[in-house]
Amino acid sequence: MIEQPSSSLRLQTSQLNIFDDFTYFDPRADIDISRRNLPHWRQEGRTYFVTFRLHDSLPQEKLAALKKARGEWLDSHPEPWLPEQRQEYRALFSEKIQQWLDAGHGSCILQDTALSQIVASALKHFDDQRYDLVAWVVMPNHVHVLLTPRPGFDLGKILHSWKSFSAHEINKMTGRKGEVWQHETYDHIVRDPDSLWHFAKYIVDNPRQAGVQVDQIESRIKLT
Repeated sequence: MIEQPSSSLRLQTSQLNIFDDFTYFDPRADIDISRRNLPHWRQEGRTYFVTFRLHDSLPQEKLAALKKARGEWLDSHPEPWLPEQRQEYRALFSEKIQQWLDAGHGSCILQDTALSQIVASALKHFDDQRYDLVAWVVMPNHVHVLLTPRPGFDLGKILHSWKSFSAHEINKMTGRKGEVWQHETYDHIVRDPDSLWHFAKYIVDNPRQAGVQVDQIESRIKLT
């Protein structure tokens, strides 16, 4: 029987006004844009939804086909994108990857509570110092985080520290060698209060929607 998320993981309507305190994407402000396989947009003081996944979490043949289709789409849709183009990109590529992740491909080693706790500890270690966590969940083969880096702390370096530390500790505990995480991380600047609510709700609901037992994940909502 699948356990439901505890009531402490459910967002209440009375918490919505908290979202007005965040700073959202500003198209008129300076934007630092880079790309490997995925586009990465940065603005100081913004909140991000990020996803990083285990190295074996997606079938390589599916990834190859998706990469080819995404490359063709990007060639015909140069940035900056209109809002409807950004939504199209998410529907065609980002959301497709999330569906594949929830299907539970690969070793799913984070089902092991001891290993998921390593990731949870990494996320919480510099919370309220280098960044502020809003919501996060450790799924069997991937991790979602909603966070705001504090001034002077780069999102890329925060992500690297989480993945580097947790990979080292996971390999040490399991006796494994080699890659734990996929190199690149998906990140998205939160654009408005509705988007923030959407991402927080998505994180909280992800275990139930994927049919994952609560004791296989580490989850927290922090909105105050």
